Amino acid sequence: MKSVLVVDDEKSVRDSIRMILEYEKFEVQEAGDGPSATARVEGGDFDLVLLDIKMPGEDGLKVLRRLRQGHPDLPVVMISGHGTIETAVEATRLGAYDFLPKPLDRDKLLIVARNAAEQHRLVTEHRRMQAIVEGKNAILGSSRKIRDVIATIERVAPTDVRVLVTGENGSGKELVAKAIHRLSRRSGKPLIEVNCAAIPNELIESELFGHERGAFTGATGMRSGKFEQADGGTLFLDEIGDMSLNAQAKVLRALEEGKVERVGGGRQIPVDVRVIAATNKNLSDAIGANIFRQDLYHRLNVIPIHVPPLRERRDDIPLLAAAFTGDICQRNGMAVKRFSDEAMLRLQAMEWPGNVRELRNMVERLVIMTPGSYIEESHLESGQGGGSRSAWDDLLNAGGTFQEFKDRAEAAFIRKQLEASAWNISRTAEVLDIQRSHLYNKMKKYGLERKD
Repeated sequence: MKSVLVVDDEKSVRDSIRMILEYEKFEVQEAGDGPSATARVEGGDFDLVLLDIKMPGEDGLKVLRRLRQGHPDLPVVMISGHGTIETAVEATRLGAYDFLPKPLDRDKLLIVARNAAEQHRLVTEHRRMQAIVEGKNAILGSSRKIRDVIATIERVAPTDVRVLVTGENGSGKELVAKAIHRLSRRSGKPLIEVNCAAIPNELIESELFGHERGAFTGATGMRSGKFEQADGGTLFLDEIGDMSLNAQAKVLRALEEGKVERVGGGRQIPVDVRVIAATNKNLSDAIGANIFRQDLYHRLNVIPIHVPPLRERRDDIPLLAAAFTGDICQRNGMAVKRFSDEAMLRLQAMEWPGNVRELRNMVERLVIMTPGSYIEESHLESGQGGGSRSAWDDLLNAGGTFQEFKDRAEAAFIRKQLEASAWNISRTAEVLDIQRSHLYNKMKKYGLERKD
């Protein structure tokens, strides 16, 4: 049932509006002045406010200003028996949905009330769906490296600057592109994604730039390309390092001129597109091997964003695992499950060559296949750890208290990172996202020394 707040200092007016709206199945509440109206809105959930302009004390325009600040999506319809063009214009400027003169016309009141309430419903539903989508596409993590990525996204998103996202497969490059688009001025326009590695070289130009009828065998009609489809929005070129040199030349030309030409056509078509590119390859090496154009690289690499692999931000694994577990349980109608401390330590010790994507796949498998509400270390598949199974068994079978086990696991993890960084203290501290002094204290505590 749609809920309406009627604000007017005349009880007879409130009663009249209540009678009209309740007959049409609206739920009606009342307020006789501005402060009461504000308190009702703060404590209720309304689809529409009908607000009188002329009231003793605080007039309707002041109330409107306050409501627009705290509840920008709530439709407010102004009503007045002393309305003028200037008043109506001022109310509209302040964000009023509509303006109704007294005496109120029943049919006009119902039309405006229905339309305003329906708009509120659509806006609310859009916000809810947007929250769901953004939640699934959120970049999760609190480590320093991932905070740096998020900070860069927030700085560059409002601009139209081109971005090159690098990182291993499964690290979250697509999420970065989606976040940039979502926070940009182009968010109301399309985000068009192209996986350059998944399209055969002979079709990539048609995919990007479109084709005219008869341009090649099978081209039975005109087809617009991804550049045209993304006009006004964002084009995400994933795995750009796999694009052919011929297609690279045409992409470079499109970026320089802001125009594209369909395959088999001769007409230049203007496009307004922000390009975000991503790759898991080292493009500098590709340039040296003459398989990637240096001029295109410089066009794309205006703002570089490197997404760290999961093994370089292990502190984020508990947060990621908990988020994945909650989402998987909700989607499958299951009671929420949790990882034991031992199981979580095991997850953090693993190497994760497939990065966040691999972690999510494993969490989904464990959630579905594990009976009970806790996922224990024994439920994790053998052979998945960061080292050999025997090394992990040594940690588990050494005995002692749980705190002693955690100390052994932490010492083994720090030693592994020190060895991976060739015992470079500064680099290891950065990987672990801790202060150098803290790392020195840990090394002293566990007796970690380099053995040449």
